[in-house]
Amino acid sequence: MKKGFYLVMAAQALSSLADNALLIAAIALIADLQGPDWMVPMMKWWFALAYVVLAAFVGAFADSFPKGRVMFTTNAIKLGGCILMFTTQMVDVGSYAQLVQVFVAYTLVGIGAAAYSPAKYGIVTEMLPPDMLVKGNSWIEGLTVLSIILGTVLGGVLISPAVSGSLLAHPWVGPIAQTRTEAAILIIGVVYFLAAICNLLIPRTGVSYPKQQTNPFKLITEFGCYVGILWKDKLGQISLAVTTLFWGAGATLQLIVIEWGARHLGYPLERSSILMGVAAVGTVAGSILAGKVPLKRALSVLPLGVIMGLTVLLMPFVYEPWAVYSVLLLIGALSGFFVVPMNALLQHRGHVLLSAGHSIAVQNFNEQLNILLMLALYSLMLWLNLPINSIIVFFGLLVASLMLLFIRWSHLNHKADPTLLHQIGQHGHGQALH
Repeated sequence: MKKGFYLVMAAQALSSLADNALLIAAIALIADLQGPDWMVPMMKWWFALAYVVLAAFVGAFADSFPKGRVMFTTNAIKLGGCILMFTTQMVDVGSYAQLVQVFVAYTLVGIGAAAYSPAKYGIVTEMLPPDMLVKGNSWIEGLTVLSIILGTVLGGVLISPAVSGSLLAHPWVGPIAQTRTEAAILIIGVVYFLAAICNLLIPRTGVSYPKQQTNPFKLITEFGCYVGILWKDKLGQISLAVTTLFWGAGATLQLIVIEWGARHLGYPLERSSILMGVAAVGTVAGSILAGKVPLKRALSVLPLGVIMGLTVLLMPFVYEPWAVYSVLLLIGALSGFFVVPMNALLQHRGHVLLSAGHSIAVQNFNEQLNILLMLALYSLMLWLNLPINSIIVFFGLLVASLMLLFIRWSHLNHKADPTLLHQIGQHGHGQALH
């Protein structure tokens, strides 16, 4: 691995750490402002909306400049959202206006994350050859999930009574922050600043792309073509369908676990956030093991997606801490093991057919569109006051059923074209654009 790749990993880990800690702080802030339960998934819905709305533009942006500089700029946007959230309770404008400000602030973080992602993943394809992509993705996904663990735990710890009390009594924090969420967000802002330093140190890869389109209407038209190219590719469509399902279900399950911890287990928010971390520990383990799967065998992990969906069905039946942790670890491990090879295959096909930035933008567009759909469905279920365990059973069966469908789809593709496996591992990029 090149030295610059480790800087990319460090920058990504810190920025993702701050994103996830800020989510917990935002949930606590909504609770302090006495916002309704459905507001939490809707806040994340707006975060995901930024990916969908900006999808046609962020790929061109990522391919127009050195990706380390793009990561620095977009991380600065996230920091701006963090600062806006920090000021929420400083002006007494009523709880409704403050809740709107939390939405706006987290949406701004989403805008930064949407523009950050094509650069983050695109630089991996620039730095590593195809035969190293699964291993590289294993590291990136493993560190990303590790940052989710530490971020959610950090967010839970920062808002806990003992730690927030100590922070507010600290001579450096006390004069600036007045509430537990302000103290937490202040510390999270420091993490974003550390990520910015790592971004500035990332070396240039020397990879250049043709001059990117700047006309917004042409960009949208071209982006539509890029989406069509990946969905028509017999390898790209399977990996795109699987990762789209995974990230939609994963983002929803993240919030389901918090609600499940509160309703089913009676845990407070700081303890429920640790449950998210437990599942993420399993995902790290699965991601590390997945690093040993060759790119050519990426499709062999598809059945694990079915097993993961069925494992989710165990959640309503566990109460003891050892059983709760075991089920969440297993769900995480299965998801990490099957999504890393799928992600690597999708990036590889996207890089070969399109370009690093555009292919990741297409991937993000589809994944975040599914996140919007699943979060909206989850919000509707909460609004209808459905039992959390009924919601869990629905999502578990949905994932298992769709994965069975994707496995059948992949089998039919290979039956129609037995040469598909030989296309995995090709060199070059932008073949579909010539």
